Amino acid sequence: MSYGATQSEIYTMAAEQVAKILHGTRPSELPLRQATRFELVINLKTAKALGLNVPPTLLARVDEVIE
Repeated sequence: MSYGATQSEIYTMAAEQVAKILHGTRPSELPLRQATRFELVINLKTAKALGLNVPPTLLARVDEVIE
């Protein structure tokens, strides 16, 4: 199970920071940005291998299920 910022948002923020630096902005002048979109991913195959039961109510809330 993983809960964290979406990869697309992380890559987008990194690209924006790099573009600003390449255009002459000093890294110390860049604002600190935090992720705003998060996703929950559950690997059912691993959960079953470990003998864990994932409740259906939790499965209904996940963004991605790996089977």
